[in-house]
Amino acid sequence: MTESSKILLDSPSDLDPTPVISFLARLEHPVEVCNGPGDDAICPILEGKGCTKLSNAHGIIYHLDLDRPQHREILREYRRQVPSDVPLRVVVQPGQDRKYAELLRGLPVWTHDPSPSELDGFAAMVEAADYMRGENERLWGQSPE
Repeated sequence: MTESSKILLDSPSDLDPTPVISFLARLEHPVEVCNGPGDDAICPILEGKGCTKLSNAHGIIYHLDLDRPQHREILREYRRQVPSDVPLRVVVQPGQDRKYAELLRGLPVWTHDPSPSELDGFAAMVEAADYMRGENERLWGQSPE
């Protein structure tokens, strides 16, 4: 697995990302965590400054609170900036899938913390996307014949 398989985990600072990071690391996917902007800060992508964490990501798990307006704007910007071949999953709080249905339309949504099997499936999608882009010569740990 190469560095190109890096996964961005957008997760609030009050959630412990260790279980997700640990599981994905066992699948040889490095994880970079972003806790989102602080209460008095603006996310750089909303200011047009870009974000190296986002631009280096080959998969994104977005777990920021959609009840916060800035977090909704960040997700809208992701939809504009992230190439369609980069897997993006959104984790929402109960009821947010309905409340923000328009924003989430077309995006895979987890209405619960992702299980190991869901994370495994997501990691496989990242590997497949890397392979299809020609950025990984091995698919699921094997070279195609």
